[in-house]
Amino acid sequence: MTTNAELWRRREAAVPQGVSSIHQRFFARGTNAEAFDEEGNRYIDLATGIAVCNTGHGDPRIIDAVKRQLDAFSHCSFQVTPYESYIALAEQMNARAPIAGEAKTIFLTTGAEALENAVKIARAHTGRRGVITFQGGYHGRTLLTLAMTGKVLPYKAKFGPMPTDVFHTRFPIPYHGFSDEQAIEGLKALFASSIEPSAVAAIVLEPVLGEGGFYTASYNFFKALREICDEHGILLVADEVQTGFARTGKMFAMDWVREANGVTPDIMTIAKAMAGGFPISGVIGRADVMDAPDPGGLGGTYGGSPLGCIAGLEVLKIIESDDLCSRAVAIGNEIKARLRALQQSGLSMIGDVRGPGAMIALELVKNRDASQPDPDMTKRIVQEGAKEGLLMLSCGLRGNVVRFLPALSASDEIIDEALDKLEALLGRLAKL
Repeated sequence: MTTNAELWRRREAAVPQGVSSIHQRFFARGTNAEAFDEEGNRYIDLATGIAVCNTGHGDPRIIDAVKRQLDAFSHCSFQVTPYESYIALAEQMNARAPIAGEAKTIFLTTGAEALENAVKIARAHTGRRGVITFQGGYHGRTLLTLAMTGKVLPYKAKFGPMPTDVFHTRFPIPYHGFSDEQAIEGLKALFASSIEPSAVAAIVLEPVLGEGGFYTASYNFFKALREICDEHGILLVADEVQTGFARTGKMFAMDWVREANGVTPDIMTIAKAMAGGFPISGVIGRADVMDAPDPGGLGGTYGGSPLGCIAGLEVLKIIESDDLCSRAVAIGNEIKARLRALQQSGLSMIGDVRGPGAMIALELVKNRDASQPDPDMTKRIVQEGAKEGLLMLSCGLRGNVVRFLPALSASDEIIDEALDKLEALLGRLAKL
């Protein structure tokens, strides 16, 4: 039997150190919410490939659909000879996305590629250069999306200079004493100090910060942003790469906002969970905005691959047939209830528990003090959790947030088992 240790030694010899891996455990197979490594060890997967496998590992409906596509063809490039599944998936996205009026969609391969194209489209439509994003936001690893990303380590270090005309302002985080009102004032100060609003093509933000710590932008904040964008002719871009496809309890996180106050974005970026693990991403936007680039201005060799499109169509069916939006809310409520009960029972390391749907954050601090982050405890929970059979991730500008992204298809029994293991782990670490 090949061991994890042997594979890790081969990994260190063959793969650059810049490609990090959180766990020194090699994934061998997955079944719904469970993962098994090369040594046969079982884990409950609370990471799902960073919010990719919302429908679980190896759903037979997705696999069967992709197998049928493989029997036909695997690639031809939509820009050379188009195919029906791309059109069908675009039609589905246009109908479902919380975009005002007629919508159009382009498909690409990665989330970063989607963000790059969203900026290209916004600049083509407005004739402006500037892009505003938020501290703590994560938008990708290409140079433009690195410039847009509001977190230096580990993403930006050594990779400068960054593309110009990208500006950052502070994201509202009431838990850290920074309100919606202060964030809006900060944006206005940016207009006064760094770039005039008439030169801004787009304001780009995640409805829920991903790498930044799972902080949610309020409905009021989105309303204020929408008003500013409308006043100055700026496009509002929602980065739904991590929040999309039922993760937050709606098909898209912006569905919550539209339902609350009618606010919609002009452009949305999607990826991760849209195809159950097959690489595909997209940009959805107002039809007049999306048509701004000239023919040939958008595209990519592998963009909207037939395998990704077919898998994406199947994922949409599964989300509806299995009611995964409701399931996300139920799973998230259970996780938050258990963690908050631990917080109230006296675990002073638990500073905050938050998140919509099954996109849950556990913020670790010292002595219940939000100003005292505890990244060391966070690392211990993630690493010790793996020894107990839990695959988890950390995030946050301060490195002190454990994020939970379980499969939305996970059973009650699996979620309860995971929470029992986590509760025992937190209790043990609190006594050390």
